[in-house]
Amino acid sequence: MFGLGFTEILLIAIIAILFLGPDKLPSTMVNVAKFFKTVKQSIGTVKDSIEQEMDLSDIKEEVLSYKKELLDVGNDIKKSTNISEVGAQLSNLNDDILAEDTPVVKKKKNTEAKKVTFEKKSKLESKDV
Repeated sequence: MFGLGFTEILLIAIIAILFLGPDKLPSTMVNVAKFFKTVKQSIGTVKDSIEQEMDLSDIKEEVLSYKKELLDVGNDIKKSTNISEVGAQLSNLNDDILAEDTPVVKKKKNTEAKKVTFEKKSKLESKDV
């Protein structure tokens, strides 16, 4: 106890008997024992609260890492669902593919435009054509 050997404890007991006397020694020993008990309980309480704080700090670190991951995933989802950005990327991709794969073909201008209608022709008009 406190790094004291038998001889040191015996010396302290002899000094206590000389100063306190045999009448006050038992009550003083009880008070000293109560003091050491309360100190031991206080140390245990402080130790438990420190351990709880350490656990809380670990939990806080885990929560912050999960929060960061969720924010990153949320940003990725926002980027992938941004329609204007996706549309611009697709149009650029389409332009690139068309420019590389298909040769440039010039269209001839059709001077005679045929009119297409869906009206029913009479028998007289169909014979003329």
